[in-house]
Amino acid sequence: MFLNLLILLYIICAVSLTLYACSQLFLLGVYLRHRHDPVPTPSVDEWPSVVVQLPLYNERHVVGRLLDAVAALEYPREKLTVQVLDDSSDITVDITAAKVAVLTASGLNIQHVRRPERKGFKAGALAYGLTLTDAEFVMVLDADFVPAPDFLRHTIPHLVTRPKLGMVQTRWGHLNPFGNLLTLGQTLALDSHFVVEQTARSRGGWLMTFNGSGGVWRTQCIKEAGGWRDLTLTEDLDLSYRAQLAGWEFLYLPDVVVPGELPPQIAAYKQQQARWAKGTTQTLGHTFMPLWRSDFSLSRRFMATLHLCQYMPHPLMMILLILTPPLLVTNSLQHLSLSLLGVVGLVTPLIYVISQQALYLDWPKRLMAFPILMALGTGIAWSNTQAVIGGLLGRNTEFRRTPKFAQAWEGSGYALKRDPAMWVELLLAIYSLWGTYLALRLSPALAPWLAVYSVSFIIIVVWGIHDRLALRRAQQVAAAQS
Repeated sequence: MFLNLLILLYIICAVSLTLYACSQLFLLGVYLRHRHDPVPTPSVDEWPSVVVQLPLYNERHVVGRLLDAVAALEYPREKLTVQVLDDSSDITVDITAAKVAVLTASGLNIQHVRRPERKGFKAGALAYGLTLTDAEFVMVLDADFVPAPDFLRHTIPHLVTRPKLGMVQTRWGHLNPFGNLLTLGQTLALDSHFVVEQTARSRGGWLMTFNGSGGVWRTQCIKEAGGWRDLTLTEDLDLSYRAQLAGWEFLYLPDVVVPGELPPQIAAYKQQQARWAKGTTQTLGHTFMPLWRSDFSLSRRFMATLHLCQYMPHPLMMILLILTPPLLVTNSLQHLSLSLLGVVGLVTPLIYVISQQALYLDWPKRLMAFPILMALGTGIAWSNTQAVIGGLLGRNTEFRRTPKFAQAWEGSGYALKRDPAMWVELLLAIYSLWGTYLALRLSPALAPWLAVYSVSFIIIVVWGIHDRLALRRAQQVAAAQS
């Protein structure tokens, strides 16, 4: 009986992963159909008021670059306000104050906003800033992003000419794609999201999301949707769904690019991904019933649900990994096959190829980083699984920002010192190696799949050890020089 339950669980996980992969195929088809649809920038007779919100928390390495880029925005100065929402607790406060004083003297309407209490983290800062302005539109930028001077001139006209348009999102570019193998691998994942997924969702009429940075909101939309709230770790996704459920439309502009910094440290990357995984799962819990009670079409509700379940494949992958060796030993997999999952699983690599081809002339060279991305996507399965479970159980945790460096990360005080998941990942590497050995003896078709897990976990562990040693060396050098 117990063995039958394990087999049933195995089948459910495999079918669920296959279903998710099929949804990616559907997204790819919509993208290929609509990728050349023009989105011309409308003309505007009179420019509306805009506030640029810059939420900061301990960003001394990048705040100067950020403020210089915002000061260069080509927009009527009498219609532009900049809010530096600074919750910092380190020298960032002094750096920001000095820079704001210089920009104020140059004629820019810029405010250095210090809340009495860092309540609600980023969501709280954005909400607090809205109480200090009556601007019609709100541009939101994280500290590591560098907008082009004409950014507002390409985004604001769409909002002005479409009264029901609540938000415009632009494509993220990359400031440090070739920083190391980690950042290069990340470019493939982010490019596939911003080139294929966001384009398909926007032009296919499905629900899409504000990505937390590089977007412009209609202030009325934020207020009518209930405002920013800190119930989840992904306040951007939470507000996005509430706004669209309230009847507002969203637009994605893939040709308007805002480059940002990619985490160059493996622990920072894993922390970022875990925060997104937990926050997305929390948003699923808050949004599932309102979504299915809405009058959206069945396809919109279904695709939105799969969107909110985008981190569920990691727990499903972990369950399959854990179940496979004992089911091999008991000879319970002889009539089960993962061949269909393997076939539809080819969709994701195809999306990577298409997105790279759409963006870069040297796309074949960039695709050489695909093995790194595959190792990252598989190797962080454990840390993301923990995050998803925490989101399902409603566990609240502190919003942990992704450190930004704009320099060699090893010499920064922002570098993360610990990675508690490393030892579990080492055990999983050993376990999957054992599974690979069993598969070679009992079911050779499963051996490559299990080998990917073992190699991926080994890479993540070795990467973490390498980063810790690099950080220790940098600290020793700094101590010797002091």
